Amino acid sequence: MSGIFLGWGLGSNDSANIFGTGVTANIIKYRTAIILFSIFVLMGALLEGPKCFATVGMFANLSTTTAFGAALAAGITVALMSYLSLPVSTSHAIIGGLLGIGIVSGFADFGKLYKVIICWILTPIGAMIVSIVLYKVLGIFFERVILDLRLRSFFLTGGLFVAGCYGAYALGANNVANVTGVYVGSGLLTPLGASAIGGLSIASGVLTYSRKVMRTIGMRIVPMDAYSAVVSTLSQAITIHLFTQVGVPVSASQAIVGAIVGVGIIKDVKTVSKRMLAEIGIGWISTPLLSGLLSYSIMRVFRG
Repeated sequence: MSGIFLGWGLGSNDSANIFGTGVTANIIKYRTAIILFSIFVLMGALLEGPKCFATVGMFANLSTTTAFGAALAAGITVALMSYLSLPVSTSHAIIGGLLGIGIVSGFADFGKLYKVIICWILTPIGAMIVSIVLYKVLGIFFERVILDLRLRSFFLTGGLFVAGCYGAYALGANNVANVTGVYVGSGLLTPLGASAIGGLSIASGVLTYSRKVMRTIGMRIVPMDAYSAVVSTLSQAITIHLFTQVGVPVSASQAIVGAIVGVGIIKDVKTVSKRMLAEIGIGWISTPLLSGLLSYSIMRVFRG
């Protein structure tokens, strides 16, 4: 149940990272977005989800009890951030939870943390670079090849649907390990079973509680038009999928924020809401700390 709760929180928070820009730009209806997201996130989880399971389980000596504590702490943290309408990293939450467990159990391999931290740092930077390049390259294509305004509108709408579906697939492939990877590490679930349960729980969060965070992603960082929405969504998807191939679960929130900031830099850096970025940054830093504190407290109560 703790893994399902965490998956629900991931879906409610991270669906905004995929379709938030399109929904708030009035290109995609909210109902259509959440249905498409649910389908493709499950496909990604089943087809490529096991690639990141090993990374999640390598920081602490996991039993069923410790896996429960880590997932519960991460789930509470993500749900709280969703309530506050802040996009956060489920990767940060589960790794923080695992490290808290590791401190209590006396087995926390901090030496292995550097790989994940490097990837966390590179995620928004990489997405920002990809979005800047895509903005310029696709802009040349639209200006020189697609001259008819109606045809251009058709391509933008179709591109956003394709980018959103790809982004949902990439999220499922990368982040399902955050949801149920601890139970693979403890031996409770097989990779296929963990992928299925994790994918379904993420979809449940999308379908029931994803509207609030979409406003933060789609409107409060940089004002978005259709073209900017396509570029930012596609940049986020490419970034997340690349990290899946190296087996590291990273933050879709960091990727989409980096991509949106890249768009803002190209358009006009003054349009980027520094206050909103500061609030999101505080959420990113506090997420692993809060999750680690919660998991540490949960395990101390269990031991008591």
